[in-house]
Amino acid sequence: MSTTLISLFSIALVVIAAFFLSSRFKISSRYERKPTKPSSWNRQDIGEDPSVDGRES
Repeated sequence: MSTTLISLFSIALVVIAAFFLSSRFKISSRYERKPTKPSSWNRQDIGEDPSVDGRES
């Protein structure tokens, strides 16, 4: 019984440490960055008309 309790405590400790480190270093944020200047494909994804290219019609 005590080895099961120690194992569960160790697993919980590792999971908590993993969540803390991932939020601290924000590892996934670099993959979710938006481009600085959206391409025509990106503008279509967000609903803009790329044929206008920012000009007023």
